[in-house]
Amino acid sequence: MSEHSDTLNELNKHIPLHDKLVATHKSVSEIFPFIVRIAVAIYDPKTSVLKTYIHSSGEDNPLEHYQALIDDAPSLKSIIDKGLPRVVNNLLTFEKGQHEHTKRLGRQGYAASYTLPMYNNGVFVGFIFFNSDKEDVFNENVLRQIDLYGHVISLMVINELSSIHTLTAVVKTTGSITHVRDPETGSHLDRMSRYSRLIALELAEKYQLNDKYIEHIFMFSPLHDIGKIGIPDNILLKPGTLDEKERVIMNSHARKGREMIDELLENFGLENIEHIDMLRNIAEFHHEAVNGGGYPSGMKGNEIPIEARIVAVADVFDALTSERSYKKAWCNEDAIETLHKLAGETLDKDCVNALTSNMEKVEKIQKQFNESIY
Repeated sequence: MSEHSDTLNELNKHIPLHDKLVATHKSVSEIFPFIVRIAVAIYDPKTSVLKTYIHSSGEDNPLEHYQALIDDAPSLKSIIDKGLPRVVNNLLTFEKGQHEHTKRLGRQGYAASYTLPMYNNGVFVGFIFFNSDKEDVFNENVLRQIDLYGHVISLMVINELSSIHTLTAVVKTTGSITHVRDPETGSHLDRMSRYSRLIALELAEKYQLNDKYIEHIFMFSPLHDIGKIGIPDNILLKPGTLDEKERVIMNSHARKGREMIDELLENFGLENIEHIDMLRNIAEFHHEAVNGGGYPSGMKGNEIPIEARIVAVADVFDALTSERSYKKAWCNEDAIETLHKLAGETLDKDCVNALTSNMEKVEKIQKQFNESIY
């Protein structure tokens, strides 16, 4: 009998996905020291955008906060079309370096790459990139071994994303079963989640937000009003102004949201989703005001978690610019003026400025997810 040290033992621990990727990279580099970076990008099928997610290269990350339309990267699109991985043994001459991501990788000194597509039950999810600091290293023998690591990484990523999607599906199903309908459309959630991501990207440097954090804001923000499932129809759907008693009941949706999330996570065994406290904060605190006049806790300024401040601005802007049964949609100019009036009072100034300084991108989101249910 002999003992063996499991080089992937870290994967058995309850640690963040990023740390598991780093541990996997360490194991890979013991066999292939020329592999200096492993990175994961995930795909948004509604917008055809590929977004950086996690990587193993520490501070050395040439594609931080990067996203691109898949149509703007024909070689990557070809991988999806063919369903086959891509080997590039000389990045210096690849595609003549005309794409931004290729230029960034080249400037970082990466000389070759292997790209493996990720699929979940046949549905494309994203890519895994193995970057080398040496040319002509990805031969058949190397690739056969790297493929095994690639599929381990793919399973870890898909497991985490699937857990979040399961939680989202549970919330949607619960809303349908109870027949409780907030007058907000699916397009509202599509828009405000992308506004949230846009704000987070703009604030990434100031608040030290990494790609994974930003992506979780995007994934969690549509669940901000989950607590409204517990609000009676006569209050939730009332076309007129709520009286004081009704307003107290309506405001209780923030606390109810946190309680429902805790219960769902426990019942469905999803407590280990990374950054899950972000979801709790978004649900409970997105109606807090920076002047302390919000609810449910009366937090002030930076006491309010940044993810809740981000979602608050995204939600208010889309509510103003969306049609409801009781109001017409405001034009962007009027909505922007109102946001700046609220900045520093109820809404966070940084978050307001981050959104309003990117109106070209906002208008693109509005055009792509335009909808009127009335």
